[in-house]
Amino acid sequence: MSNPNETHTDEVRLTRRGHVAHILIDRPRVMNALAPATAAALAEAFLQAERDPEVRVIVVRGAGERAFCAGVELGATSGAFVHPMKREERNLHELILELDKPTIAAINGVAVGAGCEIALACDLRIAVEGARFGQTEAKVGMGGNFAAVLLPQLLPRALAMELLYTGRLFSAQEALDWGLLNRMVPASALDETVDTLADSIAANAPLTVRKMKATMLRSQGLPTATALRLNAGPDPYASQDRIEGALAFKEKRPPNFRGV
Repeated sequence: MSNPNETHTDEVRLTRRGHVAHILIDRPRVMNALAPATAAALAEAFLQAERDPEVRVIVVRGAGERAFCAGVELGATSGAFVHPMKREERNLHELILELDKPTIAAINGVAVGAGCEIALACDLRIAVEGARFGQTEAKVGMGGNFAAVLLPQLLPRALAMELLYTGRLFSAQEALDWGLLNRMVPASALDETVDTLADSIAANAPLTVRKMKATMLRSQGLPTATALRLNAGPDPYASQDRIEGALAFKEKRPPNFRGV
């Protein structure tokens, strides 16, 4: 009998454990590079996790020990490469960025090009000590559209532009020093560290977490007075979870949040 908490394709695996969805890019023989079918399956896995009412946190990881994702599989593309924002389907990185639920990139190795952009699209990033990153599109004639928007938001502008213009690789230690990573850990500790962080988020009131994410995303670039008046995301103030949280605090017990 199939497990209702698991969905597998040849290249992408989705597994739910408790309130955490784990998405695995499963192409280690090509360093988890993205062929068109892989990107489509990855997008569907994220959307499926988003639709699952039991999921509160989404984790994405690459298979094996060499790579998180080596970017677009250039050998799998032919002819003209359509601009990522001018296709029939939604852009994968924009889709990940705008998910309602918190996302964590568990970066187990190399993350370059579109693979680095997947990590940038996630809310939180934990990487192994030997991981390397890079927006290498300038070296192969690609566009780097998503990174050209996101990197200057996450890093000082001059540093972001240097990385984009040169396409140079940078280390996990550099990414940590710049504030691009939340943690850098030995490879043996990656999964445990990610699970601990994901579980700590999943234990909190899900409506509140989703409200915070929606407010952060929608308020970017707005004047403070305007941002404070946004009505983005669910309303935790009127929720049963708010009542449960106050009652649990009073009774000195863990809250039983239900997302309502």
